[in-house]
Formats: sequence, structure tokens, C-alpha cells
Amino acid sequence: MDREILSKAKSWSDNQHFDIEFRNEIKALISNNNDAELTDRFYKNLEFGTGGLRGVLGAGSNRMNIYTVRKATQGLADYVLEWTSKTGEKPAVAIAYDSRHKSDLFSREVASVLAANGITVHIYPELRPVPMLSFAVRELGTTAGIVITASHNPPEYNGYKVYWSDGCQVIAPHDQAIIDRVYAIKEFSEIKTVDFKTALSQGLINYIPKSLEEIYFSKVDALTKGNKAYNKNFGIVYTPLHGAGNYPVREMLKRRGFERISVVKSQEKADGDFPTVTSPNPEEPSALQIARDSATKNDHLIIGTDPDADRIGIMVMHEGKWHKINGNQIGQLILDYYLDKLKETGTLPADGVFVTTIVTSTLGEEIASSYGIRTEETLTGFKYIGSVIRELEMKGKGTFIFGTEESHGYLMGDFVRDKDAVIASTIFAEMCAELHQNGLTAIDRLDQIHLKHSYHSDSLINKVFKGQAGAQKIIDIMAFLRKSPLESLAGIPVLSVKDYLEKKVIDRKTGNVTGFTSQPESNVLAFYLEDGSRITARPSGTEPKIKFYFNLRGDDPQTLFKKKNDFEADFERIISQA
Repeated sequence: MDREILSKAKSWSDNQHFDIEFRNEIKALISNNNDAELTDRFYKNLEFGTGGLRGVLGAGSNRMNIYTVRKATQGLADYVLEWTSKTGEKPAVAIAYDSRHKSDLFSREVASVLAANGITVHIYPELRPVPMLSFAVRELGTTAGIVITASHNPPEYNGYKVYWSDGCQVIAPHDQAIIDRVYAIKEFSEIKTVDFKTALSQGLINYIPKSLEEIYFSKVDALTKGNKAYNKNFGIVYTPLHGAGNYPVREMLKRRGFERISVVKSQEKADGDFPTVTSPNPEEPSALQIARDSATKNDHLIIGTDPDADRIGIMVMHEGKWHKINGNQIGQLILDYYLDKLKETGTLPADGVFVTTIVTSTLGEEIASSYGIRTEETLTGFKYIGSVIRELEMKGKGTFIFGTEESHGYLMGDFVRDKDAVIASTIFAEMCAELHQNGLTAIDRLDQIHLKHSYHSDSLINKVFKGQAGAQKIIDIMAFLRKSPLESLAGIPVLSVKDYLEKKVIDRKTGNVTGFTSQPESNVLAFYLEDGSRITARPSGTEPKIKFYFNLRGDDPQTLFKKKNDFEADFERIISQA
């Protein structure tokens, strides 16, 4: 056992500022000589990153608990007060939480710290999804917002996402400024807090009213372009995967005239254990298995939403079988459908903008271009899509229409600034209902899109490396790919390498290096191949994994299928050398 780690653990176990149960949890690990667990809990402090916190629940400096949450909130409070003292605004923060363990407790702790600092708090009285928090921040005009969630991480995780006054997750300069204030707190005794119920009775904390939710639903309804008559008898199976989507998704589908919605009963109740799934991630086919098993012959669509209801997963019935549609395909279908509806109704703006990310399929740009719509590309993360929306508004040089990322996140409209599973579920369901009315499915429509544009295959390889050793392994892989950049993959030459960290593009034929400034620095490498394909390597910012994105192009489905297998196998061989 590292002496420094043991000393840190003992200091926490003896700290009278912590409650007895918390201290005893640490003491038990020390007395049992649980070196591995103590090392993981204390080898570092849980990092307050550019988006907030995310970590495993438990006692320790590298864990999510009421003390690390309070510390993060005190840092945020310090910055909010500094900022509003300059702007003259009244400091206020909105809060939402999902179904994870201790989410409701953490939300009250956050509210109590903010209230103790003289900041007005608006908090949802029940679990509500990410998009409804983003909406509340904008509608209430708060300085910032917080969602207690770990998205689709395993049950042992929770997290803390911070939003700024525009309803978007914090970016520069606010993100680093908040981080600096958090790290400036040296002792937990520096943190202010007040009794939640007392602050509520004094008006320092306020529950967000149903009337605000009604405004949100009316705005989602205004986005829809479908014919309600098609929706009535269209069969949908929906699962909230034990999360926050249960109420708003069902409410919105009901308002749009969908009468044949069956909810997966075993997954309807909010439950932080997520007992019916290996992972509450609707991107994974296994997460939708129970929904699939419960579907009847009269059902045509399966929708799943993750715990904080910002992402969706989709399965569609096609030729008598259920087919999983990936995140890129969902985005392509929604984009094509929505642009077509805007054009049909004469509401397609001449200066429309489609926003996508550097790891999302390039087919979206081809679709947008066919409608005369410009494409803007951002780093991975919806906060960057939100920042593009803000820039468009500030400069007055473009109208945001649709934002997408391959990891099943989508947004339309300007009243939310994060991915919104309520909007996406509603629009996708209406699209499928209309296709069904015309004897088609979403799979048929994808084939039509490919025939019109080009064939694309988009896939993702996740490599998970946990703990301290795992973090180093991810660093080693990225260093290896920078030191020995790919020359070819499965026999296809690499034309160029784009390094988003060193802000340079390397021409593999000439060796010429050029710089670029179009995106902020990020630890990402993109390899552009001779056949128009792209492979991108990116360590996750929230999970102990490194991701490899394959955006492939080909002349036909059969060629693409072989290319996908060859590329992935060759890439696996290459990174195994790191």
C-alpha cells in the first residue's frame, strides 16, 4: 500500500466533519487491508472536469458522495456570485435529477449549498430529464443549471452536469473558471450549507411548477409536422429503462395522438439498480431485449430512453423481424424527414444550418446539402453543438435546424440546448407512422436515402480500461498512434491524419503539415482514407474507455460489410501493439 494513499485514507476516516457512517466505511477498508479499493478511492480527487463530475458512489476522495458534491457546488456558487456581481443579475440556479442512487439526495444537497450562499434555487420536485433542465434554465432565466445524473453509466455511478444561462453545458471560459473555484477549496469546513426544508420555507429554494412543463410540451408539439391521423393505430413499445423519460415521453406521444403505446412494465418504475438490464444504455441491443420480447404482432416500433432521457434507442419491425437502428442511422432518418417536412410546408429557412460532430457519419452532410442546408462540424459532445447554436444567434448568420451525434443524441428547435429524447422520440414515431401509412418502414427509407446519396457503414469499437493502470493504457494507445500514424488500413492507403490535440493535419504522401483553428484542442486523431472512409480515435471524457469510430463508404452493402470486418480486424491488430 502506498503510504501517501494510506495516510490520506486515514485522514478522511478521522475527519470529524464527515458523518460517522461515511468514516466507518473507510475504516473498514483500512482494517481489512483492502489495498486495491483504498488505492482506487484515494489515488486522486474526483476530478471536476469541463462538464462537471462523474464517478462511482462511495466514501473517498475519488468517489461521488455528499461531500464531493458539496465541494463542487461551493465552487460553482463562488463563480456564480462573482459573475452576477459583474453583470448585475440576480444569481439563480435550476436543478434536476434522474433515477440513479442518491440523485434526489444529491440534488437537495446542491440546493442547500446554493441557498446558503444566497443563490435562489429552482428545483424539480420529481425526477426530470436533461432536456427539461436545459429548458428550465432558459425559461426561468437562471445563471446556471445542474443535473444530477451519470447518463447511461452502470448503477454504481452518479454524476453532476453543469449548464450555463443559455441552457447549454458549460464551455470556455466558464468551465475552467468553475474548475478553478472548486480546486481553490482546501477544507470541507469552508463549504456553506443550510437545511433544505428551512430554505424551502423561506423561499430560497423553490419547486419548479407544472405550468413550466406545460410550456415545454407545447413547444415540442409546435415542432412536429406529422399527421395525427396516421398516429392513432400505430403500435409502439416504449421503455424508459427505469429512468426519467417515463412521464415526458409518454405524455408527448399521447398529445400527438398515439393511442397504441405499451410500456414495458418491468422497466417502467424508476430504479437506480436498473435490475432488468446489464446496462441502461439504449444504444445497446440488450437494453431493448425485454421490450422486444413484449412486443406483439401489431407493434411496429420500439423506443428506449436512457436514465436522464437525453438519448434514444430504436428498433423497427421490417419484413417480420425487429431491426436495431444505430445512432447515425437514427440521425440520418430524422434529418431527412424533418428537412422534407420543412420544405413541404414552406418553412425551410434559406440560411438553415445542420450541426454534426467529427465522429458522426458524413452522410448527414450529404443529406443536408441536397436540401441546400449548410453543415457545421464540432468536437464530440452536445455542448459544442449548443455553442454553435449560440454563435449562430450572436452573429445572425444562420438558422439552426437540427443537431446530431452518433451516440444517439438529437435536437431540433431553439428552446433546449442539449440532446432531447422527448423531441427525438416524438419526431421519429411520427416519421415511422407516416411511412407505415405508405406501406414502408424506416429500413426501407434508409435504403432510399443510400440509393439517393451513397452507401455508408458506421460502427464503433469501445475498449474499456479501468482504474489507474487502465488510464495509463489509454494514454499509451494515443501516444502510439501519434508516434506511428497509420499508413494504410486493410490495404487502403491513409491520405491524411488530423490531430485535434496538436491542431495539425499531416499529409501522408508528401509529409506536409498544416495547422487549423476550426475547433478547440481535443485528444482526438482522425485518419482519412483514399476510399473516402474515416477512422477516428478518441478517449472518452466520462468513462474509462477509448473509442474508435469507423465511418466507411462503399459502392454497395456487400462491399461495405466486407470492408467493415477487414478494417476493424486490421485496426485491432495495430492497436494491440501499443
